Amino acid sequence: MSRGVLCEFIAAEKTTYGVSRLCRVFGLSRTSFYAWANRAGGPTAAELEDAYAIQAARAAWIEHRRTYGAGRLTAEVRDRGHAWNRKRVARLMRLGAIEGVHRRRRGKYGRRSVSTATAPDRVERNFTAAAPNQLWVADITYLRAWEGFVYLAVVVDAYSRKVVGWAMADHLRTELVLDAVGMAITTRKPAAGTVHHTDRGSQYTSYEFGKALRASGLLASMGRVGSAFDNAMAESFFATLKEEMIYRRSWPTRHELEMEVFSYIEGFYNPNRRHSKLNNLSPTDYENIHLTRNEVVCPGFCGFRLLDFMPRLLMSGSRTLWV
Repeated sequence: MSRGVLCEFIAAEKTTYGVSRLCRVFGLSRTSFYAWANRAGGPTAAELEDAYAIQAARAAWIEHRRTYGAGRLTAEVRDRGHAWNRKRVARLMRLGAIEGVHRRRRGKYGRRSVSTATAPDRVERNFTAAAPNQLWVADITYLRAWEGFVYLAVVVDAYSRKVVGWAMADHLRTELVLDAVGMAITTRKPAAGTVHHTDRGSQYTSYEFGKALRASGLLASMGRVGSAFDNAMAESFFATLKEEMIYRRSWPTRHELEMEVFSYIEGFYNPNRRHSKLNNLSPTDYENIHLTRNEVVCPGFCGFRLLDFMPRLLMSGSRTLWV
């Protein structure tokens, strides 16, 4: 029960029980009650301060797509000059009905099975890298629109969790993953020996895809069949994308969904979204801060036009083309 409600009750019953007794029963000092009475029931300085703080926290939360929980929101407001700790931010979120996006477990993980691998597992669930372009992880997921499915392929740099390549199409042919890795190769220009880790999907085990990796000097790596943990970093990105964007509304058309995915990846996730594994920095900021001048990789898109590298968002028939 808030202090204001208690004071209102005491004011209503003070002629019957007396102020001292009521304050003692409710654990409220008489000074606080009389101060409230002198203000004619108006808000206290602390309540006004909380109201302004809630407004500031809400503005930061809305600016980041209403996705941040207490941890990321604390880092954001501290960067804006507010010396608030996590406990205070959590309290302000409760008072202001501010809630971050919670990840939900959906379905069950598949059972492992024995299969002949087309590439060894060079990662073994150790998704760490000392520098950019040492380890890339890639995967495909489907996104549902009223018109049908949109399939999204991504390539994520394990060093900064940055999505360095992606493509969308209305099919699951090998061209989809070729477009995604092609974008990553064009924008990042990795040295020979970069590990490209995937699951054992037919697109990644195809001859065309293997040929493209070999031509670019990338080393193929594949996890076991039926184990999401063997490609956990890519699965984590998809879970974040779906919880923070896809599951929050319905998508009537493929085009609308594609444009919003593009906006999420290039306008929010890479440049702005804070990542707990990156000391609450965004992937782009993490690379910019931690890279030395001798280890420069392409931040963003190296000054080139984005349309030079991104897959065409408007599909032509059943193929995804480059513009």
